[in-house]
Amino acid sequence: MTVYDNTLHLAHGKVRLPAFLPDATLGVVRSLDAADLEACGVEGVVMNTFHLMQRPGSSTVEALGGLHRMSGWNRPIVTDSGGFQAYSLVRQNPRLGRLSDRGIAFRPEGAGRKFLLTPEKTVQLQLAYGTDVVICLDDCTHPDAPREVQEESVRRTIAWARRGKAEFDRIVAAKALPPERRPLLFAVIQGGSSRDLRRRCAEELLAIGFDGFGYGGWPLDEQGELLTDIIAYTRELVPAAYPMHGLGIGHPRYVARCAALGYGLFDSALPTRDARTGRLYVLDLEGDPATAEGWHSVVYVNDQKHVKAARPIDEACDCLACRRYSLGFLHHLFKIGDASYLRLATIHNLRAMVRLTSRLRAGRDG
Repeated sequence: MTVYDNTLHLAHGKVRLPAFLPDATLGVVRSLDAADLEACGVEGVVMNTFHLMQRPGSSTVEALGGLHRMSGWNRPIVTDSGGFQAYSLVRQNPRLGRLSDRGIAFRPEGAGRKFLLTPEKTVQLQLAYGTDVVICLDDCTHPDAPREVQEESVRRTIAWARRGKAEFDRIVAAKALPPERRPLLFAVIQGGSSRDLRRRCAEELLAIGFDGFGYGGWPLDEQGELLTDIIAYTRELVPAAYPMHGLGIGHPRYVARCAALGYGLFDSALPTRDARTGRLYVLDLEGDPATAEGWHSVVYVNDQKHVKAARPIDEACDCLACRRYSLGFLHHLFKIGDASYLRLATIHNLRAMVRLTSRLRAGRDG
């Protein structure tokens, strides 16, 4: 298994970098099936341990044959540890759970029982699900959190990563997995906006030994702008031989910017959520997106000016929606709330992300 040669070679296929992986949080990209994703050219998806352990439940996932068989998706799957979701739940409403050195204990609203997500448990679940890339549990923070909170996050993230790696190695050895079937194991670099904490976290995680790393923490400032400086610095801390995942980064402009900084994997619910709410992407990829201006724009399908638009969303796009249907028809579908709008719009935005990352790869290789 090659860890990084601008391609990840995984048990269920390859992922060429840079790549955008849509969020299939609960085992599905909303409104699409596996065949739709394949037709878009999607090479991998991200699913979420925090959500899957609740719905449909880990025993159900295993009974249905693991995530690939359950979802009908035969290409690579990355499973997020669930640390960010648990952090969001507990930080926003402490009565729903607590973080400790042991792990994250939580009881979501309406849940009949309490869940405990430990570094060992999340690795156990991800391996039982049959994932291709396992991500260690981390203690996520907001970039503006106080210094003492960031220090605690880094200490705990390193300790959790060490425990997760030990559990990963134990299970892989017990299963006697050959190299070509062994999933990759990623750790997450925390430290907020502090360079010395980011360095400490990266250096200790590198010493433990992982196949790749993720940028940890919220990647945007309070104005919604990318934290470019600290994101770039975090990439510089990790040797180029290791792939880096820009967790939660999905705006087309930010994907292009971070790919130029050396990040290879990206995931976010943004493109699919934008599609469902009527924001459709238009890309001019004649130039290099990493340096060109004005190459990304948005069509608001609900605008009345589109009611008789006979053109496609994007003349340059080869997706099903653009090949077969007019913008005016999509406007009509959106207005009447027809479910086919959700499918066609989501196909379009995901195809836009695939076209973007293909162009970024071409620019890199050229």
